[in-house]
Amino acid sequence: MGKDESLIELVNDRPGHDVRYSLDSMKARRELGWRPKYVFDKALEATVKWYVENEWWWRPIATEKVLHPTPWKLKW
Repeated sequence: MGKDESLIELVNDRPGHDVRYSLDSMKARRELGWRPKYVFDKALEATVKWYVENEWWWRPIATEKVLHPTPWKLKW
């Protein structure tokens, strides 16, 4: 997105956060003939582009509480 990395804010892990995800689609590929519909990098780029171009959709629900670095610690 062309943003400076200084904008990254490290926050505490959410409760129950998995330390690592290990995904493998080989069984689905082999036994079901499944293939991904999209290349990950291109799909991520398209998703970010959609959110940038459709702020009207998400902006009303992006409240300070929702965007808080640790929303589970807030009183809702």
